[in-house]
Amino acid sequence: MTADLASGPAPAAHPLRFPEHGVSGLAGTSFKPEHLRSILSESGPRGFFEVHAENYMGAGGPPHRALEAIRRDNPLSLHGVCMSLGGPEPLDREHLARFRSLVERYEPALVSEHLAWSTHEATFFNDLLPLPYTAGSLAWVCDHIDQMQEAIGRTILLENPSTYLIFPESTMSETEFIRAIVARTGCGLLLDVSNVFVSATNRGTSALDYLADFPLAHVGEIHLAGHAEQSDDENALLLIDSHDGPVPDGVWRLYEIVLGRCGPRPTLIEWDSKIPDWPILKAEAMAAQRLLDRHAGQASLRHAV
Repeated sequence: MTADLASGPAPAAHPLRFPEHGVSGLAGTSFKPEHLRSILSESGPRGFFEVHAENYMGAGGPPHRALEAIRRDNPLSLHGVCMSLGGPEPLDREHLARFRSLVERYEPALVSEHLAWSTHEATFFNDLLPLPYTAGSLAWVCDHIDQMQEAIGRTILLENPSTYLIFPESTMSETEFIRAIVARTGCGLLLDVSNVFVSATNRGTSALDYLADFPLAHVGEIHLAGHAEQSDDENALLLIDSHDGPVPDGVWRLYEIVLGRCGPRPTLIEWDSKIPDWPILKAEAMAAQRLLDRHAGQASLRHAV
């Protein structure tokens, strides 16, 4: 996922206090401003909405007016993309302060970031880059998560990456690395099922084996998205985590397996480019909601027996 790092001062303290909304068992979508009128014209439950924090780091203006309108009646998930938790350099204090202000301003139900890095010295890359899984990188990732959680006063959810290669320097698997992070920091996890599918396909590994070793008990949110198909230099299939289309059948099947193992979790449909009309995006969320409801019903029957 990508977003531009907004410049400018942190938003001032805001007088609005929003009602509490739970997200347990709900499906939601990325919020896109072009959908605002359609969303507000509807009645009834809408699930929840997720936004990239970096798109709202200015002090005011139309972006905040739109987000305030959404937040008044809907749960919100705040998803960071530029904190660079996976990089060896110190976190950007100004960026962290702006992020904290957004948490205070909008009181999101969920807060998340990525297991990735995107900065080097004064350079900001418009991408989420992988890191080797070593004792050294584990130490700085955990330090950064501790710093972020302390600054915002919240437990964050850490998202597993989409990857296209394996570092020979790595001394542990990705799932071992993630389990160690959870144990050291107490953070939760955002399981991006699409990233699992993309990474397994690109690296010729098993998505099911990955999930078998993933600490599903700590998952607080799930992401689903579309991907693009390309070919690498050897004409082998290469999947790109593009978020520009509907969720593919293979990802839906993997999602059902996850729900069967860990039960319903708040689920977000990501669609960040080639944005469709609102009814198309909403239909993807409704498909996820039907699966969540079915698995919730199955869990209720098991408890009743």
